[in-house]
Amino acid sequence: MNNDKEILAHIISLGQEITQVKDVDLLLEKILTEARRFVNADAGSIYIIKDHELLFSYAQNDTLQKKLPAGKKLIYSAFSIPVDNKSIAGYVANTSETLNIPDVYDLDHNVPFLFDKKYDELSQYKTQTILAFALKTPQDDVLGVLQLINAKDSNGNIIPFSSQDEPYIMHFANSAAIALERAQMTRAIILRMLRMAEMRDPKETGAHVNRVGAYAAEIYEAWASRKSVPRQKIDKTKDVLRMATMLHDVGKVAISDTILKKPARLDPDEFDTMKQHTFLGAKLFEDFRSDFDEAAFHIALEHHERWDGNGYPGYVTLENGETVSDLSCKKKGAEIHLFGRIVAIADVYDALSSRRCYKEAWNESEVLQTIKDESGKQFDPEMIGAFFEAIEVVRNIREQYPDK
Repeated sequence: MNNDKEILAHIISLGQEITQVKDVDLLLEKILTEARRFVNADAGSIYIIKDHELLFSYAQNDTLQKKLPAGKKLIYSAFSIPVDNKSIAGYVANTSETLNIPDVYDLDHNVPFLFDKKYDELSQYKTQTILAFALKTPQDDVLGVLQLINAKDSNGNIIPFSSQDEPYIMHFANSAAIALERAQMTRAIILRMLRMAEMRDPKETGAHVNRVGAYAAEIYEAWASRKSVPRQKIDKTKDVLRMATMLHDVGKVAISDTILKKPARLDPDEFDTMKQHTFLGAKLFEDFRSDFDEAAFHIALEHHERWDGNGYPGYVTLENGETVSDLSCKKKGAEIHLFGRIVAIADVYDALSSRRCYKEAWNESEVLQTIKDESGKQFDPEMIGAFFEAIEVVRNIREQYPDK
């Protein structure tokens, strides 16, 4: 870009682009991707403030990514650090000061913070330059910290971050903070809705629905990449799918406590009643006003359908104003919506991997073998292939959203 006006126009365009992303996790990925691209940073990370600490929430690293097989994603561990002046990210969160550090291994002795080199040692990656700044709302609330690592010149050499880029990246950070605050509010609203279900059904926890939503998004991406779906389409669909999947069991709020809270397996009549949560949940979204409504409708209705046609609720009809399922007219194969086929796998994987009042969590080898054995029976074979392609990311998601 040739002048300040062009650069500013580009930053404004990026700001508008990120506001289109509604899901928190996917938004963090987008923010980091665009910020790194603007300053040509090799790597970066985002910390989000949670419970008065900075939670390491997302990371990217081109150098490490290139060492992975095609289609594989960088796996990282979640951890938290205090909001204080002892670390670079903690200092930025605590003071809202932007730090542009030309060499983290040669810090001025007068600064209060230190660079913890153990992360470099674990990853076999050398951090040199850092540009770190707060994600701060117009009300001066700090939501997190964005760290950009190792700026590169056109020849791939590591160079200091340009001080001339700082005003532009701060403008982007302000837009990112506004988008992040909105996304966090959207996530909070969805989780509040789900707390109603959790009050009725202890299995429907925030951790469970976050995991299933994240699994579904990764399975879809692996499948869509195989199909050469355009990147923009993948990103948009993942955003809708990630949020809508969290509401897959919302219809359980209409099911009796005697069934939901029964500390044992359900008898056949009780199970028939439980099956109604699919179309009862779908009814909440049947008047489509957005892509989200349509996705949530199909997911709630069809996530218990089976590829071989032996699932439920089958085709749903209206009789005397009441919604009923017609199991004599079943759905099978591609008749089941794409999202239903994806969420079926994500939900079963999490259910088998988690402890329930009537069972212990299965070990992973049993879970994966069961899912593999159900390919072509309970599950769409193509989606099973995508699931196993994304399995390392799926495992990482389980670590990020543990049961409490």
